[in-house]
Amino acid sequence: MSSVNDTLVAWAYGAGWATVKRMPEKLAYSTFERIADTLWSRRGSDVLRLEGNIRHVIGPDATEAELRVLSRAGMRSYFRYWCDAFRLPGWSHERIVDTIRIVDNHVLADALAAGNGVVIALPHMGNWDHAGAWATLVHSPVVTVAERLKPEDLYEKFMAFRTGLGMDVIPLTGGDPPFPYLVQKLREGGLVCLLGDRDISNSGVPVQFFGAKAKFPAGPAALAVDSGAVLLTASLWWEDDHNWVKFHTPVEVPQEGERSRRIFRTTQLVADQFAEGIAAHPAHWHMLQRLWVADLDPRKAPAQ
Repeated sequence: MSSVNDTLVAWAYGAGWATVKRMPEKLAYSTFERIADTLWSRRGSDVLRLEGNIRHVIGPDATEAELRVLSRAGMRSYFRYWCDAFRLPGWSHERIVDTIRIVDNHVLADALAAGNGVVIALPHMGNWDHAGAWATLVHSPVVTVAERLKPEDLYEKFMAFRTGLGMDVIPLTGGDPPFPYLVQKLREGGLVCLLGDRDISNSGVPVQFFGAKAKFPAGPAALAVDSGAVLLTASLWWEDDHNWVKFHTPVEVPQEGERSRRIFRTTQLVADQFAEGIAAHPAHWHMLQRLWVADLDPRKAPAQ
């Protein structure tokens, strides 16, 4: 049975979907921006964690004032994602396509045209749901994996949201293992998109990320190694009231050597491309969780 807290969370998200998508657009976005500013000013644990993560990106020489400017923009970007998430199901296909700007779209088009499937690894930047909906409408139905959230009502809403946008969404847990299905789709020439900058399995691949050790999920690299699909990364951010997506050059997946070494090397290459994109738009990286290995020690949690 769901706890009282889980029930309240599910109710809040349900109310969001029911209410926010019906609000006048300017009111909806200004409301979420005010919420972001309020939480930022209270400097709770999420904001402090966000600032700690941004500090890794901008380096120790940046001033506290510079860090605070970025963290405020980061909270606004994070809440912009949620406002979009509540409103996207009501958008027309034309609006989904018209409100996104793509840099180097030919990279994705050429990779799909090769016919061996494409894996896109994404960081938690901008609005990846919008990008997935665009790719589904313009290129090929996106296949992705969803973390099974609690409570179940919340998870079902997210599943319905993404499938409603045209994606093929499979659960990470609670069903058949997703990896064989994803490999099959890639061998059929499909398009798989996965978030790849946060390890939730506690068995991730160690990488150097902004000069410190972190762990990334092995999934994107393993899929590319096992299926022969092209592996791409992308950066996402908001600018001029549009969601922007930039595709990077294909990751050069090693073709020789032990499978595990190939996966480790490929994951590091993904981390390097993520770092490039995040450094260019640090305020649009929505990482409010612990990421670096040194920060996973609870004794090093930010002061409350």
